[in-house]
Amino acid sequence: MKYDHSNFNAQRAYSGAANDRIANFLPMVRKLAWYYEGSCGASLDIDDLLQAGMIALTECAQRHDRPGEDGFAAYAKMRVRGAMIDLLRTQSPHARGAAGQRRRIEAATDRLRTRLGQEPSAAEIAAEMQISVGEYHDMRTQLATRVVDLEDCYSDSNPMFESSEPDAEAQLLEQDDRTALAEAIGLLPERLQLVIKLHFIEELNLTEIAAVLDVSVPRVHQLKSSALSKLKLAVLASSEA
Repeated sequence: MKYDHSNFNAQRAYSGAANDRIANFLPMVRKLAWYYEGSCGASLDIDDLLQAGMIALTECAQRHDRPGEDGFAAYAKMRVRGAMIDLLRTQSPHARGAAGQRRRIEAATDRLRTRLGQEPSAAEIAAEMQISVGEYHDMRTQLATRVVDLEDCYSDSNPMFESSEPDAEAQLLEQDDRTALAEAIGLLPERLQLVIKLHFIEELNLTEIAAVLDVSVPRVHQLKSSALSKLKLAVLASSEA
């Protein structure tokens, strides 16, 4: 009987390609792990960061189905960074409490948007949450501090917003209150936060972001526009409060 070895050979070739990618991008994982260990004041052992990065890199290499390294570098770097940031978040003593506070604010804001048909003010959100305006602003400030610290750690350089959509982005960039902008970013849904990070921090274009998120380019454009619109409204509401 003659056996068909084509499937076995294909699997072996696929495995070999994945292993090659892992080997090629090991230095990137080590560099990012040492960067976060040194820059973020992380209490984590370097081995924990390396392990998180290696798991993410391995998953990327196994899932990458394009020929050669087309698009892999940006995708892998984003996933490895994300895995390390997630690990840092889970180890933070304030992470669980901050997530709960953020969910409370988001839920109250969403209810008011539905009820009022417009972006609610700080006073309205505070009333909905049954806390004082001062307590609400304190909560936002605490969340913003954590977001700013994390984003400083996340980026190898300060995030610079290049305006390709002047009406929305330029108005945001003209805001003097960067804390308000950081607060607004921190309160975006996670998917919109990811789009903002990929575009402005990782500097991926819409096509690359679409590949990472596994959606169409028009969908990425919609998500980006939605994020910018929400940021603009949130910053304006904060300045008027």
